[in-house]
Amino acid sequence: MPCATCVRTPSARRGALWALLWLAIVLGAGCERPWNSPYPDAERASDTLYRAFTEPPRHLDPARSYATDEVEFTGQIYEPPLQYHYLKRPYQLEPLAATRLPEPQYLDADGDPLPADTPPEDVATSVYTIEIEPGVRYQPHPAFARGPDGAPRYRDLSPADLEGIASPADFTHQASRTLRASDYVHQIKRLASPEVNSPILGVMSEHIVGLADFAERLRAARDKLAPGEHLDLTRHDFEGARAVDDRHFEIRVNGVYPQLRYWLAMPFFAPMPPEAIAFYNQDALAAKNIGIDTFPVGTGPYMLTENNPNRRMVLETNPNFHGERYPSEGAPGDREAGLLEDAGRALPFIDRVVFSLEKESIPYWNKFLQGYYDSSGISSDAFGEAIRIDADGDPHLTETMAERGMRLATTVLPAIYYLGFNMNDEVVGGDDDARKLRQAISIAIDYESYVAIFLNGRGLVAQDPLPPGLFGAREGEAGTNPVVYDWVDGERRRKSIEVARELLAEAGYPGGTNEETGRPLLLNLDTPASGPEFKSQMDWMRQQFDKLGIQLVVRATTWSRFQQKTADGNVQLFFGSGWMGDYPDPENFLFLLYGPNSAAENNGQNIANYQNDTFDRLFRRMRDMDNGPKRRQLIDHMIDIVQRDAPWVWGMYPRQYGLYQSWLANTKPNAMANNTIKYLDIDPAARADKRLAWNRPVLWPLAAGAGGLLVLLLPGVWIHRRREHRAVRRTAR
Repeated sequence: MPCATCVRTPSARRGALWALLWLAIVLGAGCERPWNSPYPDAERASDTLYRAFTEPPRHLDPARSYATDEVEFTGQIYEPPLQYHYLKRPYQLEPLAATRLPEPQYLDADGDPLPADTPPEDVATSVYTIEIEPGVRYQPHPAFARGPDGAPRYRDLSPADLEGIASPADFTHQASRTLRASDYVHQIKRLASPEVNSPILGVMSEHIVGLADFAERLRAARDKLAPGEHLDLTRHDFEGARAVDDRHFEIRVNGVYPQLRYWLAMPFFAPMPPEAIAFYNQDALAAKNIGIDTFPVGTGPYMLTENNPNRRMVLETNPNFHGERYPSEGAPGDREAGLLEDAGRALPFIDRVVFSLEKESIPYWNKFLQGYYDSSGISSDAFGEAIRIDADGDPHLTETMAERGMRLATTVLPAIYYLGFNMNDEVVGGDDDARKLRQAISIAIDYESYVAIFLNGRGLVAQDPLPPGLFGAREGEAGTNPVVYDWVDGERRRKSIEVARELLAEAGYPGGTNEETGRPLLLNLDTPASGPEFKSQMDWMRQQFDKLGIQLVVRATTWSRFQQKTADGNVQLFFGSGWMGDYPDPENFLFLLYGPNSAAENNGQNIANYQNDTFDRLFRRMRDMDNGPKRRQLIDHMIDIVQRDAPWVWGMYPRQYGLYQSWLANTKPNAMANNTIKYLDIDPAARADKRLAWNRPVLWPLAAGAGGLLVLLLPGVWIHRRREHRAVRRTAR
């Protein structure tokens, strides 16, 4: 008969073996996938793009949305008639849902056709006729579902009908229909609807025939509705937009307005099916926050399938997408950069896009470095880790980033930030002496050092109001501001401070002292840079004026107060203003200095209150012209005028930096296009390998700890076994 000890020994061995097996499994599992992955295992091999967003989007209704963080979603879902070519520079329009770029038909005051070369002042109306592609269909959506009787299936919904419904995808019946020209007209009507409150109603009312009157009629019609009723725009028409047939619609504008084509590339002019609005105008759905502002309905390559703005938002491919091809042409250098390798392939390449909420920049950056985001911007805190600047001031990836295979792409945005003078001010405004004062200050403020110190070099010092990439923007010597710079040995050199001091003396302030009163020149600078993080910037700004002996008083305030003061003209100098172009046309920047747009007199965007009769006359001619040699000549003349008058210290054009993981292909920043996800491609296998390599767990502490624990336990096990053995021997006796 075996003793008890002989029975327990195999059991103890089995326990030790199981412990070793468990440790081996843990160690083996750590070699197959990262332990810290925030995504499910099933997504590892999928064509999913991972991005982050920092603020929940307020509006996804294309008639209301006017923010860059919102268009990242709406741009993938909706299809306006036109879009920007993904690769070509300068930015170039091309058809999207339209079959071709529309050309206007000019009419006189009697409605009779005019030749295409008619002077703009002789044109009463321009008619744009847009033809849309055949066979385009909307994404699946319950708004299109119909019952056996042909009536909409989901109308008059009650709260009880919506039990278990959190999104349109939860409805049992989904359907679609073909895009119609009338859907575009319906969206244009929505711009005037008091139930929408579109932010572009004001500017469009100036151009689209009858839109302002139509808005008034809709307000009157809404006032007559019973509580709970909504406007049915299919019952209201106006002359500025009408459907000719299912594939053609017209837009009529007052006079000549070639910039309309740029608006036709924005989601504001995307189609909106009346069925979707009627579906969402149900109180039961509104109570659950299910509406056009949260769940768009479009014809684009993607549709929003998950909207949890406090956690994540998900786009998935639209199964009804009509198809599009990757471009076969691009800008110089695109082929060499590999950006044309997918030419002619069907879009989109990526099946799914997951946007995760990241409110803090450091966790976002760390997850990007771990491979859990496919692209990233570069915050100031991470700039030194990612970027090195060479002796010529050009940015490059650091060795660490380069070893990871990451790619850096930079682009100068169609935007400008500047320091402005209030031209209504009796000291800095006006001609002659005041002009020389402004020129002296323009030379003294060393914007090159500002960009280097405070922006990590992420900006291009401006020479005039037009950012690079716009028609009329000049480069090299031709694009150099001769008031502030000299062109020497093929490069710009800022004029010496002595030149600025001479101008200051000619203006009547030798050494910064008013020669008439003997008092130091004191200037007031208003700015919204009021936080402690801006103190160093304002100290730097004072130093720039100190070079001229000018005393600068910084008056920092809140953004809203700053806006009010500039709007009222209650400033002398102002810093912190900028403009991001709505579309890549010189009119959209030069209008900031057009006299009738004065903020103080006409509540316009010309917050410098600059007025020059010659500039204004040239602007009126230029804004209505198509791009060509004559328009370029006018722009050159206008820029020469404002460079000499110096109503702004031109400041800088911001440069956008982007980092892209090696497995993400076809990446080229496009500051105007908002529907670019469809062009991107991913290598999921390469991404999985990189994630594993970058997140391999350090397991030796676990093994060492397990071994140490075993060493600590062995004496106790040995003592326990001896006691049991003795007990068995006593029992046997």
